[in-house]
Amino acid sequence: MSLVSLAIEKKTITYFATFLIVAAGTLSYFQLGQLEDPEFTVKTASITTSYPGASPEEVELEVTDLIETKLQEMEEIKNIYSLSRAGQSIIMVEIKDVYWSDRLPQVWDVMRKKIRDIKDNLPPGAGKPQIGDDFGYVFGFLLAMTGEGFSYAELEKYAKVLRKELILVDGVARIDFWGVQEKRIYLDVSQAQLSTLGLTGETIQSTLQLQNMVVDAGRVDLQTERFRIAPTGAFESPEDIANLTIRPTLLDTIQNLAPGGTLKPSSELIQVRDFATVSRGYIEPPINLMRFNGKPAIGIALAPLPGVNAVQVGRAVDKRLQEIAPKFPVGIEVEKISWQSDMVAESIKAFMINLLEAILIVLVVLALTMGIRMGLIIGVSGLVFPILATFIVMAIIKI
Repeated sequence: MSLVSLAIEKKTITYFATFLIVAAGTLSYFQLGQLEDPEFTVKTASITTSYPGASPEEVELEVTDLIETKLQEMEEIKNIYSLSRAGQSIIMVEIKDVYWSDRLPQVWDVMRKKIRDIKDNLPPGAGKPQIGDDFGYVFGFLLAMTGEGFSYAELEKYAKVLRKELILVDGVARIDFWGVQEKRIYLDVSQAQLSTLGLTGETIQSTLQLQNMVVDAGRVDLQTERFRIAPTGAFESPEDIANLTIRPTLLDTIQNLAPGGTLKPSSELIQVRDFATVSRGYIEPPINLMRFNGKPAIGIALAPLPGVNAVQVGRAVDKRLQEIAPKFPVGIEVEKISWQSDMVAESIKAFMINLLEAILIVLVVLALTMGIRMGLIIGVSGLVFPILATFIVMAIIKI
């Protein structure tokens, strides 16, 4: 093989390698994840258990100590912190540093199993332990849904419709609400009326609980068919509660008996509407409230999946919002409060401008001091190619 052929072949390989680095580096740049802050793993979980009416000492001995003793069986746990106060137990669990994000879900599953094992050993009256182990989500997209003339219940209904649509967008991991008002049915009762009718609050409460219970009423087998028996009488509206019939018990008659009176059990059937006003409402005082531009609102927070391009996720959510918005009734508005993709896009744009300016300054300085050709060769090979190669490595190891 002649020297000319070797020179041509070497030149061809150089051109091909140059083209490959430029193409792969450029393509890798557009494939890199783009987030506002680096991802991090929260290796802490909380276990909250309510015990209404118990003193701090009772909570410590009957709930907190029981849970702590069971959790200490886990070798993955580094530290356990607990707080026992009147009516509530709070336990914080910290996992050892050797367990990374890929192994944490398994650790949390083991912890939940330990809690389930002792659930039946908790004292009567204690609530179900509430476990929180998903503190690592970063809600980068925040929306506010408002509706002039719409109630909180109606806003919540449309917010749930919106959540069902947005959760299907690629890259969206979780959607939470803020400012949702808990609904209640209120019975406004006069104590004087109850005494007159021979009723007590305990009778009303027990009657309502028994009436609205979900029970298995059995089944009927007919030849090859099996039919489930579904009892009627469940409350479906406040009017159903108002039409409920209550019979005063003997205990009610005794408790409401006037001094010197004659004991005479009542056989009269009384409807709830006769002594109470039944109405829909919300829990008072509210746990949290949200207003946007002075109007009642429900906040909708979206968290992206780990490692995704936040800019692309923001564009996809924007596109889906534009498709869904016309389907809502007039008056329902969805507006942005905070949009991570806009901030990330602006930051990346500023970074790329600074990077290009730095590269240009270096190339100009090299060209002036070493000549245009030599300066370009050194600048491109010593600066541009390493940057493109860095993008390739970042894409391969998913930085």
